[in-house]
Amino acid sequence: MSRILVVDDERNVLSGFEELLGSEGHEVLTARHAQAGLERIEAEDFDLVILDIRMPGMSGLDALKQIVHGQPKLPVIIMTGEGTMETAVEATKRGAFDYHLKPFEPADMLQTIEKALQCTRLMKGHVALGRENKVAAGDAIIGQSPPMQEVYKAIGRVAQTDATVLIRGESGTGKELIAQAIYQHSRRSAAPLSVVNCVAIPETLLESELFGYEKGAFTGANARRIGKFEQASGGTIFLDEIGDMPLSIQAKILRVLQEKEFERLGGNQTIRVDVRVLTATNRDLEIAIAEGTFREDLYYRLNVVTIKAPPLRERREDIPTLVGYFLDRSARELNVARPPLAEDATGLLQDHSWPGNVRELQNCIQRAMIHTQGHPIQATDLHLALELDSGRGPVGVANLDDERLFDIVQRWLSAHGGIRACERFLEKAERLLLAEALKRTQGNQTRAAELLGLTRPTLHAKMQKHGLHARGEL
Repeated sequence: MSRILVVDDERNVLSGFEELLGSEGHEVLTARHAQAGLERIEAEDFDLVILDIRMPGMSGLDALKQIVHGQPKLPVIIMTGEGTMETAVEATKRGAFDYHLKPFEPADMLQTIEKALQCTRLMKGHVALGRENKVAAGDAIIGQSPPMQEVYKAIGRVAQTDATVLIRGESGTGKELIAQAIYQHSRRSAAPLSVVNCVAIPETLLESELFGYEKGAFTGANARRIGKFEQASGGTIFLDEIGDMPLSIQAKILRVLQEKEFERLGGNQTIRVDVRVLTATNRDLEIAIAEGTFREDLYYRLNVVTIKAPPLRERREDIPTLVGYFLDRSARELNVARPPLAEDATGLLQDHSWPGNVRELQNCIQRAMIHTQGHPIQATDLHLALELDSGRGPVGVANLDDERLFDIVQRWLSAHGGIRACERFLEKAERLLLAEALKRTQGNQTRAAELLGLTRPTLHAKMQKHGLHARGEL
């Protein structure tokens, strides 16, 4: 749960945020004017501030200046009326995370809030390296195996430089934690961190998200917008899933890396930036180059410093330590006693292939603890947790197993084989998965994202792609 402060002089705006964010599981606190908001920020800890510009007394712009000076890692989202749009743009240049024009769409605001909270988590959360015993205050990169020792050495070598870093590894191996550790041990750790998930943002919006745009650049561009690269100047930007970045944008990324400059969309003014770039991908970039979906020159520019996050199957000796860490952490979160593991359960954990890597192991332990409620965990409890994690479901439950799924695939190819057969099948399956998850969670997108193993911005982008409403309806 995140603590969010909303500062606005309109009661209906404050109550609206309390209802909107409360339904997403956040703790919402409010202030009716800027000075009261500053006093709360000084006295309490917050993960995000949502701030109106026009208020009686001190303006939101003056309050923003004090917030950025005193707590540069605290994201601030600006709200503004149409008459103060230029002021909002100026506020973004001065350090605001983003701005929204009143009245705004709740879904758009929630997406911005999710992005801001992700940055907060990466900036403020401490990442312990090689933690073995007690639960760390924040997250931890766990393991003492030779592959993990190489990761720690690489982080230590590169953190204090400004070199671009490419973090490679399968899904669930902890690439984001490695990026977080590099940022926290860098010379730029006092400056903000911007995070952009390249696969969660539609291609039509990604370029403007990264580089901004000028007024009139396209239909709906009613004012200049500052992009993440310009906003991150002096700090760090993390481009997650860069292997999925469209070719049309890769050339601009290459220029930023080489020349430290770019132009906003629809503009001709060259913007120079001083920004450290961290990137991550689970894609095989060599194959992507051969397929023509990733630029070879960008690959070589990124591949100067590469850190590989090893899959769990290549460091099985770390599994007991990881299990102990997740048991301690889940016990604390669930407020139950730390349960022991039966001997057959320990053997199962060591022998499993872990296709979902550390994330799958974490989910498995948490599900088993919820099922056992602090009692000893048996192999049967882990079997159930793993079946749920893989989507197969326990024996006797009418879920898709391999045989039934194979039958569906055969029938699809027989009826729809040919142009885009694979792409159309995957799109249809994805849409059904999203719709079912939204129905099961009664439209709660945060819970639906967790059920699907997605981030909330990724879920929102996929909902837009498939034309899904909050309840999973078309």
